[in-house]
Amino acid sequence: MDKKRKLTSVFEISGSVLAMVYALLIASNTGNEILGFSMLFVSASLFAAWAVIDRRWTFLLLQAFYAGSAIIGLIRWA
Repeated sequence: MDKKRKLTSVFEISGSVLAMVYALLIASNTGNEILGFSMLFVSASLFAAWAVIDRRWTFLLLQAFYAGSAIIGLIRWA
C-alpha cells in the first residue's frame, strides 16, 4: 500500500469512528454536547484532509458544512 493510500485510510477510519461517537453522545442526551461537537469538528477536519488528498471537492464542501455545524453547536452549548 502506498503512502498516500495509508494516510487517507487513517483519515477515513478516524473520521468515521469520531462521527459515530459524536452521534452516540448527542443521542444519549447526557450533557456531553461540547465533547460531541468537538468530535464532530475533528471528524470533519479529518474527512476534509482526506477529501483534499483524493481531490474529492464535493465531499470537501460537505465537510465544510459539518465543521460549520460543529462550530455553531459549540457556540450554542458553550
